[in-house]
Amino acid sequence: MRRMPPYSVVMATADQRPMRADARENRDRLLRAAGERFALDGPDVPLEAIARSAGVGIGTLYRHFPDRAALIEAVYRSEVDQLCAAGPVLLSQRPAADALAEWMERFVTYAARKRALLAVLRSTTGAQSDVSPSARERLLAAIGEILQAGIDAGELRPDVDSQDVFASMNAVWLISGGGEDWAAQTERVLRLLMDGLRFGAAAGGG
Repeated sequence: MRRMPPYSVVMATADQRPMRADARENRDRLLRAAGERFALDGPDVPLEAIARSAGVGIGTLYRHFPDRAALIEAVYRSEVDQLCAAGPVLLSQRPAADALAEWMERFVTYAARKRALLAVLRSTTGAQSDVSPSARERLLAAIGEILQAGIDAGELRPDVDSQDVFASMNAVWLISGGGEDWAAQTERVLRLLMDGLRFGAAAGGG
């Protein structure tokens, strides 16, 4: 019997194929709708409901995502893409320290969705999925860019690196519970982290 390539390889090959503009738009709408419905209703929300929220038929959903696992992985990757892309945009709009604070707030939204999706993702794709290691490296790079800008501007302390910040941010996974209480506590934790990053900065004198 012919052996199929790993799931992640299949997805990577599919993602490299050219896509028509209308197909790309439908895929993007499905990812947005899925992210919203997963956040509200959990990863077991009916796929038909996601298709309706995106304004497409269930057949369109299955043409892009052959099963729930493929959709969940795509949503997770999309969340990482958006979070990483936000760094340069935020740096162009505000001082680096404020950009990092805003980026951390977005990380809370990412973390909330990841909590809901990651258990299902691991159970369905198992060791074949390389999402978490690749996401970690990309997030470290995104943090490092903003952090270095803040250090160069004298807004953030110079004795830390992206791995220090990422390790500290990962404290949000230790917070139990969910919903509004979880989100509120994670925001407080990240504000404490930002206070520590500003302390001792060259411009602030700490």
